[in-house]
Amino acid sequence: MAGAKRKKVTIVDVAAKAGVSKTTISRYLNGKFEYMSEESRQRIADVIEELGYRPNSLARSLKSKQSFVLGVIVSDITSPFSPILLKGISDCCDRYGYRILIANSDDEPRKERDYIMNMIDQSVDGIILNTTGGNDEFLRETADMGMKFVLADRTIDLDLFDTVHSADRDAIGQMMRYLKGVGYESVGFFTQPLTNSTRINRCQIFREVYGSYFDGMAQVYFLEKKQRDANVMQEFMRRNVDTKHAIFTGNGVATMRVVQTMRDLGIRFPQETGLCGFDDWEWMNLVGGGLTTIALPTYDVGKECVKRMMHLLNYSRAGEPRRVELPCTLQIRHST
Repeated sequence: MAGAKRKKVTIVDVAAKAGVSKTTISRYLNGKFEYMSEESRQRIADVIEELGYRPNSLARSLKSKQSFVLGVIVSDITSPFSPILLKGISDCCDRYGYRILIANSDDEPRKERDYIMNMIDQSVDGIILNTTGGNDEFLRETADMGMKFVLADRTIDLDLFDTVHSADRDAIGQMMRYLKGVGYESVGFFTQPLTNSTRINRCQIFREVYGSYFDGMAQVYFLEKKQRDANVMQEFMRRNVDTKHAIFTGNGVATMRVVQTMRDLGIRFPQETGLCGFDDWEWMNLVGGGLTTIALPTYDVGKECVKRMMHLLNYSRAGEPRRVELPCTLQIRHST
């Protein structure tokens, strides 16, 4: 009937449609997944989405003394990585009836500390953190006071928190095998300064595995000041003039700077040098016939962070912090 109010979907409706009890739905919403099979979890998730069910956060918070709000702090909101991560977090939070409070630290440890304290003042239940690094002791102290953290993508030196990130070692090995297989004889790794754990780890892995595929020492080039990018590129080209060579970038921002520099210097890929790297952002499929990339599971990293947080909020800590690695995908295109 036109103008009739749509009936509000309740937990009873969800339980009936999924063929489970109200208790099972309640356990699902509270992240108590060990009480159900993977098949049941997926069926409940599908029914919740189909019916558009949303838990009453106000009623839940009054009953449980929880805010049902998670803080999310990203290191650089301007990076294409961050919106994808945030969408994964937001979509998964919707399923659990949580809202998110977002902040951008601009890769500054001081801002990160300030936002964490601000979120604590606003009574968030936990914080998903894409950390700047440099706040290890502060994070330890804050966790000791009761705040729950899950780290997204970046790690810290102290093994304190559940961390979700991409399986970079497997991805780098896969890329090196591919480059060797299509005839490349040397590869240079181009990265921004090693100011966070992701850049450090990828650079270290590259150095470690290089000798398994190519002769000579691993070549690493740092993109520090943009006005010097041309000098760095020319150094690489001179050093590898007599070999079939490729550039392997550490992330999407480094890829953008390399593409710009190659254009400015008139260097063509793959004719003069191959080009590949981490991150598979939309524009990369449109440049010069497409760039070969490592597609990161960024959306799934966001979702998994929420699942780990639900576990922390509903169960006491048992055992060591978990490190979850999600697989990457090699996208082979014209640039190599």
